[in-house]
Amino acid sequence: MNYPNENPFASTHSLDTNPFEDPTDAHSSAQAARLEEIRQRELDLQRREQELAQKQENIRRNGRNNWPPFFPLIFHSIKDEIPEASQRLITRLYQLWLVLAGTLVVNMVACICILASGSSNGGSDLGSSIGYLVFITPLSFLLWYRPIYNGYMKEQALYYYLYFFFGGFHLLFSVYMILGIPSTGSAGLIQTIQAYTKPSLPSAIVGTVATVGWIVQGVGLAYYYRQIWAHHTAAGHTMEKAKTELATHGAKAYFTRG
Repeated sequence: MNYPNENPFASTHSLDTNPFEDPTDAHSSAQAARLEEIRQRELDLQRREQELAQKQENIRRNGRNNWPPFFPLIFHSIKDEIPEASQRLITRLYQLWLVLAGTLVVNMVACICILASGSSNGGSDLGSSIGYLVFITPLSFLLWYRPIYNGYMKEQALYYYLYFFFGGFHLLFSVYMILGIPSTGSAGLIQTIQAYTKPSLPSAIVGTVATVGWIVQGVGLAYYYRQIWAHHTAAGHTMEKAKTELATHGAKAYFTRG
């Protein structure tokens, strides 16, 4: 039954409803995702700008050179110069270099003990061990640690190739020192075993410490060598890029912070 006041055109649907609205709202979702991506990029850019400002402030306060502490020649700060994602790796490499430096000292002491025990090769061992301490310590820092430090700081190909070349030689040197062949200046395995069989307890104990040091730094560096190679490959570094960088910047820049 119809009532006289009833609106024949009344609808149960709201007049505010948009009949052309997309129920899935896919376009709005895609736009929101895009805006979120842009926001994240802006935040990352702000973070990088803050890190750069902190680095500049640190240099202003402390000066450019701070290493080695007793006679500063270069600026070395993993926290200020290395990207956060790579700081752990570079810290481990620096620690392994410190292990190397300490092992060279212990190795020399072990060779002194070998000489004192009456070994016929003791003089050659001691002379070579002193040479290793004097030359390997600074050269290892300059030829493989500093290049890979700069490589992760600037992400340029030549740094990586310098590291792979000299770091590879250092791995071979580590194997050579682990063996401990008499008269080579290494108190490694062979020399330590001979000290135990003599017996020469001081030579054996210090030689054991030196052997462990050679093994730790050698195995550690071999592990990170592979990891750095994988990073270098993923980053797309090539020999052509390295040649271009060498021609542009020169070799000197790759052993300094500049």
